[in-house]
Amino acid sequence: MSRFQRSFGKIAWLVIKEILTTLIPALILAFLLTHFVGEKVVVYSQSMEPNLHEEQQIIVEKVSRYFQVPERGDIVIVEAIDGEIPLIKRVIGLPEEVLEVKNNQVFIDDQGLIEPYLASATQRYFGPVHIPADHVFVMGDNRNFSRDSRVIGPVPIERVRAKAWISIWPIDEIRMFDKKQKP
Repeated sequence: MSRFQRSFGKIAWLVIKEILTTLIPALILAFLLTHFVGEKVVVYSQSMEPNLHEEQQIIVEKVSRYFQVPERGDIVIVEAIDGEIPLIKRVIGLPEEVLEVKNNQVFIDDQGLIEPYLASATQRYFGPVHIPADHVFVMGDNRNFSRDSRVIGPVPIERVRAKAWISIWPIDEIRMFDKKQKP
């Protein structure tokens, strides 16, 4: 074997070693970040309009679900039922509360809920329903076109996969989410 071949082999090995020691940790880190910290989600329905639109892209964070119960007003991603697309909804009712919709308003334990994030909604009568422990009641902001807890029932908290954090697309919609956000 010539000196050139030995040098080339040594250089090739160093390059491969460098690629592997950089690429493998980067892939592991990317996997951990997207599976346990956050991910990009695309909105596939009009159920959260006017606050989220079809084809809008958002970043969700997954860490807080391990440490706290979702709060009223949080926009959350709920695991799919029967292989469907995950639902993007707003937390309206919390564990052990009684929720009812009457006179075009949501009532929690007989107190009217102020919802500044709604542009307008015609809300049909619903309930009353007792939200079990370890469950939340989720609804879309576009109440007339939303498949939510009024249809699927209260959602077990362990099925709340993530919380909306920031809108990234389209560019003119870039913003951090605030659960009290007005349209």
